[in-house]
Amino acid sequence: MSEETQEHEGTWSGLKKTIVGTLATVVTAGGAWLGSTLFGGGDDAAPVAAPAPVINIQNNNTQQQSNGGGKTVIIKEKEAAAKPVTPRKKTEQEQLEEAPAW
Repeated sequence: MSEETQEHEGTWSGLKKTIVGTLATVVTAGGAWLGSTLFGGGDDAAPVAAPAPVINIQNNNTQQQSNGGGKTVIIKEKEAAAKPVTPRKKTEQEQLEEAPAW
């Protein structure tokens, strides 16, 4: 019998908590509504932001080839005669520097 009483009390306890929580929410919401109605809270209009500036950019990417008013410039290069490059003779100092130091 004690188990039934505990189970029954647990159900009523949960129901009581639910009812009290609901009433508290209703009272809080009613108080907020009444306060804003009596004291005029929340009527402030948000400031209107200025519209963003519009930037129009027209980019014409066409390339026109101009030859300088009708003048044509031709550059001709002469090819140098291919000569074999002869190495220069090393001096005594250079030979000493390259010699392996044992």
